Amino acid sequence: MPGSSEIDPARLGAQVDSLAAIEQLRSIAERVPAFLVGGVVRDLLLGRDVADLDVAIEGDAEALMDLAGFSLERDALFLTGRLERDDVKIDVAQARAESYPAPGALPEVRPASIDEDLARRDFTINAMAFPLGGDRQLLDPHAGVEDLRAGELRVLHDGSFVDDPTRALRAARYAARFGFELEPGTERLLRAADLSTVSEDRIDKELGHIAAERDPAAALRLIADWGVMPSLDPNAADRVAEVTRLAAAPPWSAWVDRGLAVKLAIVRPLPQIRELAGATPERASEGTRLAQPWDPAQLLVARALGAEWLDRYASEWRHVTLEIRGDDLLAAGITQGPAVGRGLEAALSGRLDHEISGREEELRIALAAARGEIPED
Repeated sequence: MPGSSEIDPARLGAQVDSLAAIEQLRSIAERVPAFLVGGVVRDLLLGRDVADLDVAIEGDAEALMDLAGFSLERDALFLTGRLERDDVKIDVAQARAESYPAPGALPEVRPASIDEDLARRDFTINAMAFPLGGDRQLLDPHAGVEDLRAGELRVLHDGSFVDDPTRALRAARYAARFGFELEPGTERLLRAADLSTVSEDRIDKELGHIAAERDPAAALRLIADWGVMPSLDPNAADRVAEVTRLAAAPPWSAWVDRGLAVKLAIVRPLPQIRELAGATPERASEGTRLAQPWDPAQLLVARALGAEWLDRYASEWRHVTLEIRGDDLLAAGITQGPAVGRGLEAALSGRLDHEISGREEELRIALAAARGEIPED
């Protein structure tokens, strides 16, 4: 079973002290009781790199207003904030408790202690905190360390997926990322989760988080296996796996928004994208006309569906430009209007198809097309 017997909470203090943001963390703890919480604690215990840091405070975020780089924000009824200095980003939130007025509803929140804050979390592995001042010992009231060692995801209470069914999607994300299994009781509860009680926006947000994962297809396969999202396209995981593979290498890696492409691949592609994927252009100019109206992420989905010719568009055809401009046609007597665009398009087609080269040939073809001397396709 995945997990690690080498997890040692006794090392946490030294790990926290070695963080690049330790001085900023100490400056927070000097003003209010403050705790590293959630994913950062989990990842430190697992020996993984941490990026942005999450801090929960017992008290009011206004106490941090005089810290350099701190900006105050309002999250519902609570003042939260972010401390930014150089490359360091620390999100600060007031410790809170939650109650759910109805299944899937947004929670009602109130100020609370750190223990109550941890009790509202999704899984035990995310329900740990490390005090930044005082007695610096791991707070682990729900045995998250044991579940990390066992490689298991466990909810904190039987109503967890009723309160927030999107936790089922979060479970797939964490299970895929860490190679963890569902604790048997958690699996039973998860399979009964009803995503119809939450808004599409909240589901879409969770799918966006999945799209940002290193291996989003693995999470989607778990969602399909668990049966918690009947609306998920059965082909989504395979399509996403191919998009992820293509996005990692040229010509797409330096051009496409990977997260957006993966998210588009999760949903059933538009008929127009499928039509583009099935096209077989015989000339570079034809392929360019087909591809130009689409966003790179949409093109990558079409490529994943089989349009191999889009590799040529991404690497070569989209970079082809003309030496002439519209002003050159106007100077030669062409009236401003559609004729100018028609002429430039004809010249570009000639360049793409290697039928012409150089400024003089471009201008000759462009003027002929603008004057109607070359029939349109």
